[in-house]
Amino acid sequence: MKYPDNISEVLNLHPDYIGFIFYEKSPRFVSDFPPAIVSLPGRIKKTGVFVNESTDTILKIVRTFNLQAVQLHGDESFDDCAILKKSVPEVIKAVGVHNTNDLLQAAEYEDCCDFMLFDTKTTRYGGSGNQYDWEILKEYRGRIPFFLSGGLSINDIDRIIRFRHPLFYGIDVNSCFETEPAFKNINLLQKFIDNVKNKK
Repeated sequence: MKYPDNISEVLNLHPDYIGFIFYEKSPRFVSDFPPAIVSLPGRIKKTGVFVNESTDTILKIVRTFNLQAVQLHGDESFDDCAILKKSVPEVIKAVGVHNTNDLLQAAEYEDCCDFMLFDTKTTRYGGSGNQYDWEILKEYRGRIPFFLSGGLSINDIDRIIRFRHPLFYGIDVNSCFETEPAFKNINLLQKFIDNVKNKK
């Protein structure tokens, strides 16, 4: 998210998290953080998304914008995550998934992160809008909860409802609900949220 009016519309849908990308190579890069969001009240967690950024810079941004969570989409090490964990309420580490071997990478972060985010594995950093085989996640034997991510769209509601895993924590949606990078289709998001809640 980066457009103030669109952010306000999304906040009215009461998501649990709202993401802001601090990666300059992304078309969703937040160059000017909307001032009104800094003091955003309530339970919605402002989440900063980073790619191979230094821990000093991440912590400075966390303090400046009062972020409640960070989502790491690069090659961050255990030590990087451990440093952040000491000062940030929630640390989420993204791992690209193509086969069951990729799930082994998640084990490296169990003692320094709060959540994993399983995304589609690509040669690029960040989301691709593509999906992977969720059946792979049934082999996840980790200890910490995970977000389901990777090209989730309005057409996946029934599959999401049927998906079962004891550590399945939440859903991360983005590109399939945009009319352009960082600008969300509010009607589509509302339809998605309503349908997921009603079918639970």
